[in-house]
Amino acid sequence: MAKRKKRQPRRPKRNFQLSHFFVKKGRLQWPRVIVLVVLILGVAVWQTDMQHHEAAAQTPTADLPLNQLTREQFIARIAPEAQNLQMEYGVRASISIAQAALESDWGRSELAAKYNNFFGVKASPGMPSVTLATKEYVNDEWVTINASFRTYQDWRASMDDHAYLLAHGTTDNAQRYAAVIYAADYKAAAQGLVSGGYATDPGYATKIVQMIETYHLNQYDVN
Repeated sequence: MAKRKKRQPRRPKRNFQLSHFFVKKGRLQWPRVIVLVVLILGVAVWQTDMQHHEAAAQTPTADLPLNQLTREQFIARIAPEAQNLQMEYGVRASISIAQAALESDWGRSELAAKYNNFFGVKASPGMPSVTLATKEYVNDEWVTINASFRTYQDWRASMDDHAYLLAHGTTDNAQRYAAVIYAADYKAAAQGLVSGGYATDPGYATKIVQMIETYHLNQYDVN
């Protein structure tokens, strides 16, 4: 008869203890401790970030002023009004949105945040106004002057007044911004702002075009 092989006695299973992972031969394993701490902190930061995102998603942007919105939210808020004004006055929505963002620094300038003037529109005598310092490009250099700017009840009134100005011009020249209204595209409209004297900045048209192309604002133009 064949001899039976003796079975090797089973080794008792070791229960994993966390302390054994961090302590070896009586010495604390610092690299392992540091890795654990980093992981714990990473999870905590991730959870906090997720909570902030969830809170932001639950906050109704319609209740926030324009200067507290992200750039994307700013565009989404004023785009419908810009489209309505295009149908009423003929000013491209992309031009209205780009100018509002550029002139007001996305609603964060003092003139916009406090006085609802999003287009740097100057005030004529008798109009509600505020005097603020501004920069103008004069004789090939930037200078700071004090100017009288219109104030508005809200941002929609500012947008409406801006569109009316471009459509009807100024008291001395009703066709001042005709090139903006009848432009074949947004690039020509941006050049029309400069030729009409809307801004003294020699790079104004380029900045408007860059704003439109960066944020794809021409998608809001009403065909």
